Amino acid sequence: MREAGRLSLPVLACGVIVALLYFGRAFFITSIVAIMIAFILEPLVALLIRIRLPRSMASFVVCALALVVLWVLGMGAYSQLSTLYDQLPKYGEQIADLVDGIQQRLDHAEQQTYRMLMPARQRQEEERAKAAQQAAEQARAAGRNRRRATSAPQPPPEPPAIPEVRIHQEQSAIGSFIYSGLSSFYQVLLMASFVPFLVYFMLSWRDHINRSFLQFFHGEDRVVAARSLAGVADIVRAFVVGNFLLGLFLTALSSAIFAWLRLPFALLAGALSGFLSLVPYVGLPLAMAPPLFAALGPNQLKIYLGVVLSVALLHLLALNVLYPKIVGARVHLNPLVVTFSLMLWGFLWDAPGLLLAIPLTAALKAVCDNIKDLRPFGKFLGD
Repeated sequence: MREAGRLSLPVLACGVIVALLYFGRAFFITSIVAIMIAFILEPLVALLIRIRLPRSMASFVVCALALVVLWVLGMGAYSQLSTLYDQLPKYGEQIADLVDGIQQRLDHAEQQTYRMLMPARQRQEEERAKAAQQAAEQARAAGRNRRRATSAPQPPPEPPAIPEVRIHQEQSAIGSFIYSGLSSFYQVLLMASFVPFLVYFMLSWRDHINRSFLQFFHGEDRVVAARSLAGVADIVRAFVVGNFLLGLFLTALSSAIFAWLRLPFALLAGALSGFLSLVPYVGLPLAMAPPLFAALGPNQLKIYLGVVLSVALLHLLALNVLYPKIVGARVHLNPLVVTFSLMLWGFLWDAPGLLLAIPLTAALKAVCDNIKDLRPFGKFLGD
């Protein structure tokens, strides 16, 4: 009974934690995103502090500059997207022609396979059976027409009454769908509005937050907590800043190559391709999707080949050469743990969970490495 009681408490605690993470996803995602942005901006704040600016003023200047940069990038993306919206009919025609061509090729391949596999005599018998069936259907239709012509005219049937309850149910279903979509959008917008304020207070009150956090521990536990906090900060900063810089590098190279290929919307396609290439496991197909869509405008084979080859080479270069040096030197996770973490956080938080899975798991490993009783779990998570 005692062993069962000891096991039940950790299981209940894990269940409560999972429930909190699932139902409080908006709060946790917003907080984690703000923390990661603060890690990205912290080196700039430290640089301004070196030139004798107070931390509060340095944090305000850095946050203001970040908002200006986001505004400029947003305006550039808006101009590209507005131009793309004007050309959507052209792209729709190209996609329709492409789908029709693929359908025709599939039908032709199916017919060729049918002719190769089916004997000639059996094909002739099936064609005769189809012809006889069509002739019988035509004869029956002609007989029905003659009988209708000779019979007395009947009054037209009244249209069936549409039940009002069904209309009400359909309207209520559509209304609930629209309401749920608007409420979700409002919740995301509300949480996003807190991010700039959270980032500013995290940067300006950084020293006070660290000192206050360590006050919860005493003696040797305070040293362990300080090492754990420093390890989490180093790993998350290495992952976030490293991925951000690597994404900027891939964006610049991709945009330059796409512009050289005379690809429409080269800047927008390069930015999307560069950052999507960093998504674990599915980065390569995701990175190819935006430039291939943009290539539908000119619809030239050399542009398609150039896009595929350039994106594949840049992805392999980033994954095998740049990523291990910039990010992988501090984030030591084995592939099995990475896969399970992607599944778990993707289940809890959907798409944001896939993006946050690796830094969260790496931060958990940093905590386990600095606590003596949890070091076996840290070794299990490591590579």
